[in-house]
Amino acid sequence: MTESTKPAEDLYALQPDPAGGDALQLEATSEASAPAPTKEASYGWMMVRELVETVVLSLIIFLLIRQVVQNYRIENHSMEPNFYEGQFVLVNKLAYWFGEPRRGDVVVFHNPRNTNEDYIKRIIGLPGDTVEVRDQKVFINGQPLPEDFPHNPMPPGEYIGPVVVGDGQLFVMGDNRPNSSDSRVFGPIEQNLVVGQAWLRIWPLTAFGIVQHEDLAPEGF
Repeated sequence: MTESTKPAEDLYALQPDPAGGDALQLEATSEASAPAPTKEASYGWMMVRELVETVVLSLIIFLLIRQVVQNYRIENHSMEPNFYEGQFVLVNKLAYWFGEPRRGDVVVFHNPRNTNEDYIKRIIGLPGDTVEVRDQKVFINGQPLPEDFPHNPMPPGEYIGPVVVGDGQLFVMGDNRPNSSDSRVFGPIEQNLVVGQAWLRIWPLTAFGIVQHEDLAPEGF
């Protein structure tokens, strides 16, 4: 008698059910015929994963940038004729982490009377300075402050001070002196209220450029 040449797997597939039923054991053939995941499903999952990774990475980069610079829209007329309402500036929030404030710097700070509101002004007095306003001029420690930059002078008859700027404080004023709520109104501000130094004017494009520092050191300083 000759041996059967029928493949072993075929013989296995035709074995009767041990329970005595008519069903055939098709486990081996069923596993072999199970459909594999489609390429479309794998590609779709890959696209979703890449989208999520991109969104998360963008959010992280955005938060890191916000720790360094912040965009501000000027909402008033207090810094005319150098800054106008509706202009946008970038503020360097790390400027005073590695350096000290200087007279003439333009800074953004929280309004000491309402910290939910931000102001933009120019630093006039530093810690230890005695600031006085008279005869339409600003005096620092008795010396007139050289203000050779565009600004609207104070109205006649305005007298302020003398005011001593304390440790950790700044005396700030707007360039539009007749129309500015500043240290002449609420006194010197605490330095911890300062958000940062105005660095770059970005809008409108016709005014795009670095915010220039004005040297306001009185004679003999």
